[in-house]
Amino acid sequence: MIRKSIERMAAALSAVGILLLAAACADVEVPETASDAVMAPVFEVDPMWPKPLPNHWVLGSAIGVTVDANDNIWIIHRGNGNPSTELGAAQDPPVAECCIPAPPVLQFSPEGDLLNHWGGPGEGYDWPGSNHGITVDPMGNLWIGGNGGDDAHILVFAQDGTFLKQFGKPGARRTDSFDEADPEWSGNSMDPENFGRVAKISFDASASEAYVADGYLNKRVAVLDIETGALKRYWGAYGNEPDDANIGRYDPEAPPAQQFRNPVHAADPSNDGLVYVCDRPNNRIQVFRTDGTFVMEKVLSGATLGAGSTWDVAFSKDPEQKYVYVADGQNMKVYVLLRETMEVLTTFGAGGRQPGQFFGTHSIATDSKGNIYTTETYEGKRVQKFAYMGEGPVEQKDQGVIWPTASR
Repeated sequence: MIRKSIERMAAALSAVGILLLAAACADVEVPETASDAVMAPVFEVDPMWPKPLPNHWVLGSAIGVTVDANDNIWIIHRGNGNPSTELGAAQDPPVAECCIPAPPVLQFSPEGDLLNHWGGPGEGYDWPGSNHGITVDPMGNLWIGGNGGDDAHILVFAQDGTFLKQFGKPGARRTDSFDEADPEWSGNSMDPENFGRVAKISFDASASEAYVADGYLNKRVAVLDIETGALKRYWGAYGNEPDDANIGRYDPEAPPAQQFRNPVHAADPSNDGLVYVCDRPNNRIQVFRTDGTFVMEKVLSGATLGAGSTWDVAFSKDPEQKYVYVADGQNMKVYVLLRETMEVLTTFGAGGRQPGQFFGTHSIATDSKGNIYTTETYEGKRVQKFAYMGEGPVEQKDQGVIWPTASR
């Protein structure tokens, strides 16, 4: 009896060994065990969100997303495209029934219905040459930056598109020797009134302050009074005084740069008095106290070149904001980090044009239910919704496309 049991056990072990060997020879991964799983937020892409736009409208590069107090989603985009094909109906005379650039600012309901639209040049304000970023403030108004050549200002609008305020003046960053045939531009991160191609604005409601990622020309985080736009303080990398000198391209083998590289792409305050700054080409998130004191940094995909890995941040909606989500437009994914330690728990997304894939993951926001919304620049030109499914075990460090499953 004992001998037969031993023989059966040996046969079973041999079979397992054969399966493992076959998997290795076929270059197939052996599934990870349950012990390899970590607890993290779980998401699924909603491939039916948003609903189709009316009027043959199409999006250009989508470069901002925010969520208001009613969980309505706002995006801003640039109506760029190939005028000979994609925008045939916009030509004079039209050459086809489709298509027309949608208005720059679009509001969607949580269900994906288009609720409102407006934006573009108007009376009393200077629309950015290249609009960039949209964020709702504590009063429900929308702040818009710009990274065009002349853009040195910020605009504030009511939700119905009524212009409210402008801080800064376009063209303020030209050098004294500016020549239209050979333009030169100068950053000035000490300027108390103007900006240097603002990427994004975020808010601390408790202090009535706006945090400006300033940006594509300047190299600073600037903190403003929400009501007046007055500059209250600013800082550079590691809390240093900003230096606008060109420090050259990012080198993954070089010591950490002591200044931000352009662009400084986001600066988002958390509920517990910290500020998370996307130093995009340096592939890092730097964390500060609200007075600019440096706390720590986290490098993400440090070998990334080009446009860098850290494009935008958003927080989970629990009171502790346990998790931070980082959009990575160069590697086409979203990181999920434990905010307390900045440990990467998992990532989702992959390069491509299908739902759940990304092409230039640019901006990210969360609603009150924990859902994630992303926009894509370059040829991505869209907004996507990732439905929050609660916390659960995540066994893969890189999940790829998080497609809806019948088991949930």
